[in-house]
Amino acid sequence: MTSAVKGPLAVALRYRKGDAPRVVAKGRGEIGQAIIDTAREHGVPLKQNAPLAEALSQVELDDQIPEALYRAVAEILAFILRTSGHLK
Repeated sequence: MTSAVKGPLAVALRYRKGDAPRVVAKGRGEIGQAIIDTAREHGVPLKQNAPLAEALSQVELDDQIPEALYRAVAEILAFILRTSGHLK
């Protein structure tokens, strides 16, 4: 019998202009919390979206996100740009 890992799920993306975002970190529980804490320490805006996080957690590390998730991720990137003052 295996126990399910409880706690937050976090997925970190890296976006470079001209390229699709890539999954650069992901984890649940203690690892998920560490990703969240690190983002907060560096002033990275956070956006909670459990269904999107679940979908992105299936992407292999350093792989580009699948085309089916472009729209959802674009909405998150727009949120981050607005929050950080780069998009009005």
